[in-house]
This record gives sequence, structure tokens and C-alpha cells, in this order.
Amino acid sequence: MAKTKGKEKNRAGARVTQDEQLLESPRLDEFTHTDTWRVFRIMGEFVEGFDELATVTRGVSIFGSARTPRDSEYYRAAQETAGLLVRAGFAVITGGGPGIMEAANRGAFEARGVSIGCNIELPMEQKPNAYQTRSLKFNYFFVRKTMFVKYSTAFVIFPGGYGTLDELFEALTLIQTHKIKNFPVVLFSTSYWGGLIDWIKGVLLTQKAIADADLLLLHCTDSPAEVVEIVVRSQDALRRMDGEVSSDISG
Repeated sequence: MAKTKGKEKNRAGARVTQDEQLLESPRLDEFTHTDTWRVFRIMGEFVEGFDELATVTRGVSIFGSARTPRDSEYYRAAQETAGLLVRAGFAVITGGGPGIMEAANRGAFEARGVSIGCNIELPMEQKPNAYQTRSLKFNYFFVRKTMFVKYSTAFVIFPGGYGTLDELFEALTLIQTHKIKNFPVVLFSTSYWGGLIDWIKGVLLTQKAIADADLLLLHCTDSPAEVVEIVVRSQDALRRMDGEVSSDISG
């Protein structure tokens, strides 16, 4: 594998990411010089992320396409949603790039709130958007995804592609399997997500691949204000539950 100016490149000449190097099958003569020591780099990313985000207790992660143009209705809606979340006392967390990520960071930034970007190393460099009050950079997708889940009280999913779907179904899987608390997963745009919801109902539910209760994990809306209402109601419900648990313990 060739190296150019300190950056490893594959045979096609594209820069090789840390994720790609990690997931490659190791050659026998390279294992002790690469994968073993890469563990420390991964550990370092976790430590840095935990340290930087330790004070975030009311974060909401907003996902969506990096390809969304600034004149899109979805861009404006994400910007408005983020601003409303900040005014309701939440921090906004995104992937830190362009499109919906920029819109959400911009809405939070212009509302003078906490606007966090968890940027990722990609073969084609993703330039961090200019609307972040706190910016982190990750080499590994799985480390970055841990930060989204750990420091979020809700996921808001705007129209997007494979990456957005990945974040959506990762959250649903963790909630369904009780790996994390049942926090809101809100899909924005009934027209965009309607076909997916119909498929989930018509195929997954019909063939008993999921249970009736699993459908309740998803909310769908066209209203930025309703997104915030859903998130606030969830937080109020969690506080009541925590209070009841505390009372039972002290009693």
C-alpha cells in the first residue's frame, strides 16, 4: 500500500481511512505492528470524546443528508427545529458536516446554544461546518456513534441516505433490546418517511419480525414545534419515573 505525504492510499489512489485499515483482514507479518497498537488510538478517541462531552446532559442528536442544499425546506426545518430545542434547554449534536448537519448546528448556534459537531474522517474530506461551539473529530465510526447515543436524550431523523438510516436503525435496535433507555426517535417529514413506515407495518409487523410495541418507538411529524414537544414530554416522563424510583428506594 503506497504512502503519500504521510497518508496511506489504496491502489485506486484514494486515501485510506482509519476505519478501513481497522476492518481489513490483517496480513500475518503486519498484525503485531498495526491492529494491536491501533487499540490505543481507539481508546484515545473514546477518552477524548468522553472528556469533551462529559457536561452534556440534555443533548439531542439531529441526523440527515449531507447533500441537502441550503435552499431546501428540510434545511430550513432542521435549522428551526434546532433553534427551538436550544430555547427549550437542549444542546444540539450533529455529525458536524454540511447539509442537514450544518442546518441544525446553525439553528443552535444562532439561538446562542450549545452546538456540537462530531466530525468523521472520510476518504473525501468532510469539512466541519462553521456553526459549532464545540467540534470533535473521530477516525472511527463506531466511536463517533457511541457519542451520539451516550450524550443524547432523543434522535431527530431528517431526510437522508444510508448513513442516516444506519443511525436510525442503530438507535431502534438499542432501544428494542433494552441496551439504552427508551428515548424518542422522531422522523421528520411524513412524505419522505411514509413509505418506510408502511413497509415496516406491512412487512416486518405482518411477518412478526417485530412486535406491535416496536412501532411505538417511532414518531413521525412535519412540525418542528411537535419535535420539541415530543422530546420535552419524554424528559418530563423520565423525571417522573426517576422520582418514583427514588421514592420507592427511600421508602
